[in-house]
Amino acid sequence: MRKIDLPSTSARISAGWAGVAPAAGGWPGALLAAERGRLAPWLAVAMGAGVLGYFALRAEPPAWMALPAPLLAVLAWAVARRAQLAGWAIGLLAAAWLGFGAALLHAAAAPPPLVPPMRAVVLDGIVQDVDLLPEGRRVTLAEVRLVAGEPPGARTIRVRLRANDPARPAPGDRLTVRALVRAPSAPAYPGGWDFQRAAFFAGQGGSGFAIAPAEVAHGAGAAPPLSGLRATVEARVTAAIPGAAGAVAAALLTGGQSAIPRADLAAMRDSGLAHLLSVSGLHIAIVMGVTFWIVRLLVALWRRLALRVDGKVVAGVAALAAGGFYMLLTGAQVPMQRSFAMAALVTLALLAGRQAISMRSLALAAAAVLLIAPAQILGPSFQMSFAAVLALIAGWEALRAPMARLRGDGAWWRRAAIFAAGLVATSVLAGAATAPVGLAHFGRLQWYGVAANAVAVPLTSVLVMPAGMLAAVLMPLGLDGPGLWLMGLGVEGVLAVAREVAAWPGAAQGARPMPGWGLALYGVGLCWLCLWRKGWRWLGVPALAVALASPALHRQPDLLVSADARLIGVVAGGVLWVERQRGASGFVRDQWARALGGVEAQPLPTEGEAAGGAIRCTPGACTLQGAAVLLRGTPADTQCGRAAVVVSAEPVRGRCAGSQVVDRFAVWRNGAHAVRLTETGAEVVSDRDWRGARPWVPPVPVPRARGDDLPPAPVE
Repeated sequence: MRKIDLPSTSARISAGWAGVAPAAGGWPGALLAAERGRLAPWLAVAMGAGVLGYFALRAEPPAWMALPAPLLAVLAWAVARRAQLAGWAIGLLAAAWLGFGAALLHAAAAPPPLVPPMRAVVLDGIVQDVDLLPEGRRVTLAEVRLVAGEPPGARTIRVRLRANDPARPAPGDRLTVRALVRAPSAPAYPGGWDFQRAAFFAGQGGSGFAIAPAEVAHGAGAAPPLSGLRATVEARVTAAIPGAAGAVAAALLTGGQSAIPRADLAAMRDSGLAHLLSVSGLHIAIVMGVTFWIVRLLVALWRRLALRVDGKVVAGVAALAAGGFYMLLTGAQVPMQRSFAMAALVTLALLAGRQAISMRSLALAAAAVLLIAPAQILGPSFQMSFAAVLALIAGWEALRAPMARLRGDGAWWRRAAIFAAGLVATSVLAGAATAPVGLAHFGRLQWYGVAANAVAVPLTSVLVMPAGMLAAVLMPLGLDGPGLWLMGLGVEGVLAVAREVAAWPGAAQGARPMPGWGLALYGVGLCWLCLWRKGWRWLGVPALAVALASPALHRQPDLLVSADARLIGVVAGGVLWVERQRGASGFVRDQWARALGGVEAQPLPTEGEAAGGAIRCTPGACTLQGAAVLLRGTPADTQCGRAAVVVSAEPVRGRCAGSQVVDRFAVWRNGAHAVRLTETGAEVVSDRDWRGARPWVPPVPVPRARGDDLPPAPVE
């Protein structure tokens, strides 16, 4: 009997694609047929585009707009059975709509924002988490009552206790304290980071500080899983390792960075090592990797067990368990969930004998995060993490053949060269992929990050994290001392590297951040360059070039007014000239300076000229290029019609014909303002114009009493 070999399912699909795609789409179909292994990851990119489309809206869409996603998915599956190219195109539309619908449904399911009273209140709630601060403690409360007798709220509130407060609350305790609570801040300028949106999707209602000692009722409620253990580990580590090293060690084991001194945080940031403090991919990879190899070694050493079980499977299950426990111990924040999802996919691929790290696994992890927490796509953590991994996978695919040639006969010096080359390539690829994202969000560039990471990352991987794992395992037995000692030595080494590199000339420089459209174009260009395999991938390079040039193409504002009108900024001559009133926010001023590229902030002159004559001031007013006037006591009616914009920290009564007015009432009603002067007048944009009417944006305030045309006085 002659044996007949039947083609496999994958072979039939490949043959079908090769035959159908060219006919269905001509040369585009033939081109995509050659890239068929890279089509699936684009579904995650389309999903992300749908999420961004939701957040780009200026008005909340109706809930029914989430319904077409499953219908389009069914249509894509049906069409793909006959025409793969058309099915993939419809699948992209379905994925985008799925992302849009996921964001819409998450917003609809979120509880409404909290509106805390302006006065001090006696609040009580169940402690969910305790953060150690250099000057005291900060607690996160759930089931909070701001007014006695009212039902508990659905959002959490963070309260900083007094530095000398003897109370030592633990997760699960009920805490009662008199405090001043405020809702999340609005953006510092139109288009700035939206703290209210981030808090809305994170379930936070506000934050504040105690003005009296706290009262604690122990064990009165429930707390998140392992939150009590997290607080215990943090206290144990900081007690065993003094100073900044103990705070950093506690951050690596529990995820809390609040106890790290500001100077050391700045050094880690300026040296390019801040990612080591954010517990995510690197840390969970170390935890799961160390667990995998230790368990596999133990199974191999136990002969009877090694003959009966597959050591690789046992080690993989143990690694997954260790990673899940570490995720819960660090608070199960969304970045950690994303990292665990990716690590779990890698582990499962290893157990199944498949390629461990691939574009498809990265796309699956991204899609999972977008479904669980769509708002994360707007934050630097999501963007930098996936940009780094995307670049590393694409770089590994490109460097695999040269690395294989370098390995040669496997001599020790060749293995050492591969290790060194891999370390440098990893730092360069990850740094190059994440630097533009960091520039867009933080307006800073760390020039020596590769050098700092070349020393600090191996030290963290080989000494710090393994010693911390050993200490954590032995902590219940009280034998964690040697492990914490070793961990402290390693952390001191990391801090020494951070301080040294941060002190180098020009280690960190301020630069004009990317605008939103530039960051989006950068994401598209990076995906195009890394996801495709054929020559057309290089079309992503021009997109990356335009994205990197976008800060120079973006027009900066000429005037900025804060949401309380206590801070007014004039941009001229490469300097931020500030008119500051009592109680003005230094944080807002720093946000402005960073958004302008790290420019120097100086006070406006009381009288005279500045910025080469562009600004002219008198005790009663300042003029900018003759097109804008900042009032300092001069009556507004004397300037109306003479300048395109009239800016005032006090209310301007009556109409101001011929001029746009940005006064205290305008910012009270519509938030911070930005003004760009043009040849024909001025373009005035408020925060409300920029964000629109969304669930996380407070409604337009109304005067407290009928006929009262003035906003309430800001609270000191």
